[in-house]
Amino acid sequence: MRFRHPDGSTVHLAYCTNVHPAETLDGVLAQLRDHCEPVRRRLGRDRLGIGLWLAKDAARALITDPAALRGLRGELGRRGLEVVTLNGFPYEGFGADEVKYRVYRPDWTEPPRLDHTTDLAHLLAALLPDDVTEGTVSTLPLAWRTPFNAAGAEAAHTALTTLAERLDVLEELTGKSIRIGLEPEPGCTVETTADAIGPLTALATPRIGVCVDTCHLATSFEDPATALGALTAAGVTIPKVQLSAALHAEHPHLPEVREALAAFAEPRFLHQTRTRTAAGLRGTDDLDEALTGAVLPDGAPWRAHFHVPLHAPPAPPLTSTLPVLQDALTRLVGGPAPLTRHLEVETYTWQALPPELRPRNRTQLADGIAAELTLARDLLVDLGLKELP
Repeated sequence: MRFRHPDGSTVHLAYCTNVHPAETLDGVLAQLRDHCEPVRRRLGRDRLGIGLWLAKDAARALITDPAALRGLRGELGRRGLEVVTLNGFPYEGFGADEVKYRVYRPDWTEPPRLDHTTDLAHLLAALLPDDVTEGTVSTLPLAWRTPFNAAGAEAAHTALTTLAERLDVLEELTGKSIRIGLEPEPGCTVETTADAIGPLTALATPRIGVCVDTCHLATSFEDPATALGALTAAGVTIPKVQLSAALHAEHPHLPEVREALAAFAEPRFLHQTRTRTAAGLRGTDDLDEALTGAVLPDGAPWRAHFHVPLHAPPAPPLTSTLPVLQDALTRLVGGPAPLTRHLEVETYTWQALPPELRPRNRTQLADGIAAELTLARDLLVDLGLKELP
């Protein structure tokens, strides 16, 4: 979906396909048919943006077979789909029964991460629509916090410097500008937008900036005005934003609240949980850790890294951090010029929701994704953007 900003630039809205497990090229092609095109039809649009997730094997198949890459581009066109952004955070196995800490490997201290991201940049340059010259790829924020030391930081800096150089060459060859966004996430060495400023200013390249995930922003209790203002003041770019909402519990000390939260503690994904105290932010690596014993203080609200559907917050006594998303979006694209032009709805946890909230079939999943995109579209229109055909 494309929107015209009042300044005349085009803002793209997509949804991320990491909600549909696919490790191979055949799986990617199947998800275009079974999921992405049905979502587009529900929205009544001739064209729908998708943020492709290409796992390692799918990406290598496309890199090594130009005919397969041309075939994917043709399939996107036939199904009324377009790609301006890729989710390069998960490397492989995102559809596994247990993902947890595995999603952070390989990290930016390891050569396979650089190789994979280079592949994604080349693929995106080939998949961009003819009238689009800029693409974005989101990636993990360097590494999980342990083990990460000065040597790791140096290795990551070297890898990202090499990546920026490769992206410069790619633009010279193709005329397509590909930018990378490190995605701050609770528990990582770059947990907040503030943590990203040091490493990114040291790189000193506009090729690599921040991918702001509004669920992660909210989970870390970051104020959108402060966070975005600091990035702008530091000259750090925002290539991409993921529109998402976290799980919010206002009174975590109450038994009924803990019971409601327990329904979201599931074995597949990591649900980092945070609260604010007088001494600063406190947290656990997963929701079940927060719920057992007295590990996490419960005298103030808790927020958990659980991407809840944008249009369907959980029932009381829980809610979502949709207001944080709305605040951030207003500051990102509601001003005289957009701070980013690539927006992606990323609710990958539909099948991890409590059983009674999960979609039971493809039809219900497509309905839910379309409803999320409709909400995001309405927010953009309310901010003065005009939806384009």
